[in-house]
Amino acid sequence: MTKIRIAIQKSGRLNEDSIAILKDCGISIDNGKDQLKASSRNFPMEVFYLRNGDIPQYLRDGVVDIAIIGENVLIEKGEDITFSERLGFSKCKVSLAVPKSFKYTSVQDFQGKRIATSYPNTVKNYLASKGVTADLHIINGSVEIAPNIGLADGICDIVSSGSTLFKNNLKEVEVMLTSEAVLAVSPKISEERKEILSQLEFRIESVLRARQSKYVLLNAPNEKLETIISLLPGMRSPTVLPLAEEGWSSVHTVINKDKFWEVIQELKKEGAEGILVCPIEKMVL
Repeated sequence: MTKIRIAIQKSGRLNEDSIAILKDCGISIDNGKDQLKASSRNFPMEVFYLRNGDIPQYLRDGVVDIAIIGENVLIEKGEDITFSERLGFSKCKVSLAVPKSFKYTSVQDFQGKRIATSYPNTVKNYLASKGVTADLHIINGSVEIAPNIGLADGICDIVSSGSTLFKNNLKEVEVMLTSEAVLAVSPKISEERKEILSQLEFRIESVLRARQSKYVLLNAPNEKLETIISLLPGMRSPTVLPLAEEGWSSVHTVINKDKFWEVIQELKKEGAEGILVCPIEKMVL
């Protein structure tokens, strides 16, 4: 039986989020502690647990067919590799930072400076686009300490909350790119495995839609029903059912979570009552 081979990060937050989305897709992975390869019992899939930085080469060589990986890693090590889905988690920035005491005015301030980074290609391409040349020191691991020990004038690194920069007396000055987890695809994937990938993408899209949405039920006075319905950005049109109490209706709809609070406030102003909000497990269009 043909199975699609997927690579995910062997440890860390991206590993946890990757396992979570596969689980939400109904895919059970039989893996033990420190296991580097595992299979699904209910989907034609093999999982490879790999170092994040090694995954682009495994995709390029066709050792794995797909991977859940940070877009920033593809930009740095796999620009020739495409991805089919943005997954909405593990969001971060790749930024330039300098000591807080540095009087920064523009990216031109990095001309001739020393920059410590694990992302040399990203930094070099970004600075070249700005007409800036710098001396890059490639460090695998924590780069935040480099300015403090005199190794560099600034750094380039992943920034999530910014707390690590703050603790090391650094400030973010340039955001070079924003990143999130993506579903990358090997250029050597077979036609047979592309069919399995299509099934997986269908499940992932249903899960991602559900994560972005809330199911809302509310009671509305009939004289305000038309106005309330006009406020609802539903899938097509909301479901409206008469209540036992005369002059009232029950309205069911789906609201994007990013617009949720604004919409709810408007609904309340127009007389909506008894508003219930429920999570959605899957949403298939």
